[in-house]
Amino acid sequence: MPAGVFNVLKPPGMTSHDVISYLRKITGERKTGHAGTLDPDAAGVLPVFVGAATRVLEYAEHAEKSYLAWVRFGIKTDTGDDSGEIIERCSVPDFSEIELTAALTGLTGDIMQVPPMRSALKINGQRLYKLARAGQTVERVARPVKINQLKILCRADDKILLEINCSKGTYIRTLAEDLAGRLGTCATLTFLLRTRAGMFFLGDAGTLEEISNRPEAHLLPADAVLKHLGELRLTLDRAGRFVQGVKIAVPNNLTGNVRVYSPDGLFIGIGETDGQTLKPRKVLNNVR
Repeated sequence: MPAGVFNVLKPPGMTSHDVISYLRKITGERKTGHAGTLDPDAAGVLPVFVGAATRVLEYAEHAEKSYLAWVRFGIKTDTGDDSGEIIERCSVPDFSEIELTAALTGLTGDIMQVPPMRSALKINGQRLYKLARAGQTVERVARPVKINQLKILCRADDKILLEINCSKGTYIRTLAEDLAGRLGTCATLTFLLRTRAGMFFLGDAGTLEEISNRPEAHLLPADAVLKHLGELRLTLDRAGRFVQGVKIAVPNNLTGNVRVYSPDGLFIGIGETDGQTLKPRKVLNNVR
């Protein structure tokens, strides 16, 4: 199977690694990775990179994410969602829409967030969720994240439905708990759906069953995640030197990272240009 990217609709009940293992069996390709871990109980968009396309995975990892999340006030669990054990029950103040909006506004923009223990983040080489399963709690340093949008779509009894647009590394479970703290109560997630990861949208995602039935029909080219970069098409001679890792003279009106193509339109890699020269950064294909 050629290299490329699957826009997977991850079902609840599977880990992101489970999805990778499933697709490895379907494609026969061991070199497979995903952009942005989804919690086991969460569903939604999970971009999965196959073969040489894994070399551009880093360009998708930093993309903005969008979610729909149901937050239930009044209970707190050891996982931050309703898959865990309830560890605290809180009264829920009769906060007004104005108070709720003010709390949301305070969590919008650049904020600091402490990663939850039940996360895939590594500290001293160990996954936090593995330490949590062993009953250990370690100190975590707050990290900067950006919440671009935090909007209420629905409010029903002790629950609210939020629409969230945020940066890489944002923990929605922690965001729900921080929101509750500002309102004088506690909370947990009861539903989480990722609707977007960069240029990958929920409406275009394929289920694992759909992908297994027609994998190549769902496989996007590796450069699909790089449309935000400029494009350079080289002559056959220059393309040959590019794939050999040679810095070449290519006068152009671009600067920074660019997508690089052979004369016949084959995506051959990513280069860096200063407007006069082109330096290879990642080579994915040979010239034909």
